[in-house]
Amino acid sequence: MPKPSNNAPFDLEYFFELSPDLLCVAGYDGYFKKINPAVSKTLGYSNEELLAAPINSFVHPADKERTGKSRDGLRKGEALLRFENRYLAKDGTAVWLSWTSIPIERDRVVFAIAKDITYRKQFEEYERISVILMRLNTEQIQNFKIRTHGVSEVTKSEDHNLQNSQVTSQPSESDQTWLNGFETIVRKNIGKHDLTLSFIGSEMAISERQLFRQINRILGITPNNLIRIIRLQMAWEAIATGKYRTIMEIANLAGYSSRAYFKKLFEQVYGIDVGELI
Repeated sequence: MPKPSNNAPFDLEYFFELSPDLLCVAGYDGYFKKINPAVSKTLGYSNEELLAAPINSFVHPADKERTGKSRDGLRKGEALLRFENRYLAKDGTAVWLSWTSIPIERDRVVFAIAKDITYRKQFEEYERISVILMRLNTEQIQNFKIRTHGVSEVTKSEDHNLQNSQVTSQPSESDQTWLNGFETIVRKNIGKHDLTLSFIGSEMAISERQLFRQINRILGITPNNLIRIIRLQMAWEAIATGKYRTIMEIANLAGYSSRAYFKKLFEQVYGIDVGELI
């Protein structure tokens, strides 16, 4: 049997199809011309849907303007390195992508590679909000008489250990998957009065103590602070839809029974009066 030649052509189509990164060829007209399966898998749309609509229609509204400016630069022959923006998946979730793009003026197309950095961005947000939540005075929270829907607080010794812990790296893929499971349970049961750590632990087949240790190990925060972060994210997402007109509607959707506490916490975390956004 003849030995394969070192000069034999590589099957680049095979590489294109199997790459875990998002690979695409985009036209100067603003439409995808060719995409690999990772694009459809990441955004949740079919190939037909992605090829039929303008690329800009998939970009997060908050990122459309600066994304448009980056495309103008590409059309002028400027390469794009590590440009980060958000796309909206079919299920409505935001997906953070980091792009490296090279324009090919001769064919009026752009070759682009994107990495999904959603987990990194999510982790950075967890860290930012958790630092703010750690600063909240326990007495201040009690003064608002917040009802936590049964979510139990950790002991003072656990909270002390948590404040002294540090997370120095992004969670592993398995940890990210585990955190996704935790968040899914919280989101599905956010309005239940019995949303306790014991309930969440039983849903994840671990004890309350193991739940605390796992979240402390991954993020360096308490399960209750992670729940608050998820609640605040749900509130922000609800505001972004434009469907709600009162603070109480947003607060209820995010699982807060106290309008005053929710309003105060939102302003402490995001630096803006939620009423101004609505």
